[in-house]
Amino acid sequence: MEAGKHDRWATHRARAPWPYAALDVPALRAGGRLARPLRQFVVKTNSRCNLACTYCYVYEMADGSWRDRPAVISAEVRALTVRRIADHVRRHRLPSVDLVLHGGEPLLTPAAELAAFVEELRAALPTGCALSATVQTNATLLTAERLDALAAAGIRVGVSLDGGPGHNGRRVDHAGRPSWPAAARGLRLLAERPESYAGLLCVVDLDQDPVETYESLLSFAPPAIDLLLPLGNWSSPPPGRRPGRTPYADWLIAVFDHWWDAGRRRTRIRRFEEVIALLFGLPTGTEALGLAAAVTAVVETDGSIELIDTLKSAYDGAADTGLHVARDGFDALLDHPGFAARQLGLAALAPVCQACDLVTVCGGGHYVHRFRDGDGFRNPSVYCTELDALIRHIAGRLRAAVPERPAPDADPWAGALPC
Repeated sequence: MEAGKHDRWATHRARAPWPYAALDVPALRAGGRLARPLRQFVVKTNSRCNLACTYCYVYEMADGSWRDRPAVISAEVRALTVRRIADHVRRHRLPSVDLVLHGGEPLLTPAAELAAFVEELRAALPTGCALSATVQTNATLLTAERLDALAAAGIRVGVSLDGGPGHNGRRVDHAGRPSWPAAARGLRLLAERPESYAGLLCVVDLDQDPVETYESLLSFAPPAIDLLLPLGNWSSPPPGRRPGRTPYADWLIAVFDHWWDAGRRRTRIRRFEEVIALLFGLPTGTEALGLAAAVTAVVETDGSIELIDTLKSAYDGAADTGLHVARDGFDALLDHPGFAARQLGLAALAPVCQACDLVTVCGGGHYVHRFRDGDGFRNPSVYCTELDALIRHIAGRLRAAVPERPAPDADPWAGALPC
């Protein structure tokens, strides 16, 4: 055990000196920088998947820990997780928490078992604490019966999808066959149940037309769409990235203008709404933008408590903390350097980011996108120029919408929008 712990920390310090060698968490706490409690718990109910998406951060990128984990969360780990979440809620007197049932593909576990898990947690929470539960699925296994079981437990359904039939080529099964027909069937069922529909996640694909992709997603009547930038960093750049060019911003701007000019809101697009909210100085609940503190913990099928699982794209073991629900409460995660760094806001950013006029909106970009091997996570986002272009474009469209309150060119929103 001790040898494993030594290896883990040696790896963290070598690959990511910031924060593992540079951040003194006890000194932070002694200086009055207190941790914020967790608000969201992502539980991996199944560590396997019926698809083999070519860009998957769990199975196709730097981390291989899934191979050593049980395929399905056990009843014992599930009960321990429920107890640890309830203890955390009581300790911090939380009025609400979010539970995300995740994988792999969580619907490889019977929907009735997922529903039972949610009901166990709901019963264990103190009176007055509201539980929001979501399952994140690829939709290929959705049936009317499964949707009934999930709805009975108040579980909403989020779906990962990359667009229409011509846009979903990276999401295939293990035989290389497209997942689109099965996913489309599941989504049509889900669209008939708006009360259960949480929305769609779509990874930006530069090979696909942005407006056509957006329109294909709209055909499933999603209440919300989240357009995700591919997981990449300075050591493993995202596909299509070129110095001096902004292809991802151009793609997103095309969708934004189509969405903004539609005359009515056909759906919510989370990234755009968050930029707009941050331009107005309003709080958001995302780590991808802004300076909000991280509040999410991940529990793997073996009971390991981990950092956000997208860190698996950085290096093998990047999400590992050495914590486990059998022996550790969630408060132990709050003092882990990899977690504490993501609650520091401005202080966690590179000097160039701290001095940037966009910092309160961009927030340095997603923590995962800042990684450089041997240096760590205190760098600008690998998408820095892309975020700059997107934010300034949205700010310009907002400024044009309120011409009576123009903003100076140097700062697209100062004066025009309240801080």
